[in-house]
Amino acid sequence: MSKFLKLIRNQKGATAIEYGLIAALIAVAAIGAMQSIGVKLGTTFNNVSNSL
Repeated sequence: MSKFLKLIRNQKGATAIEYGLIAALIAVAAIGAMQSIGVKLGTTFNNVSNSL
């Protein structure tokens, strides 16, 4: 029973999960931003190609 109570009081696992969630959120935001930039960059290259 005492091991179970120690496990409940342990905050290290919760901190690791929080860091994992923050990293996942940053990754999702970065992917979204890169996709948007990729579309705009492709359009720019197509415009330059058509102008040449």
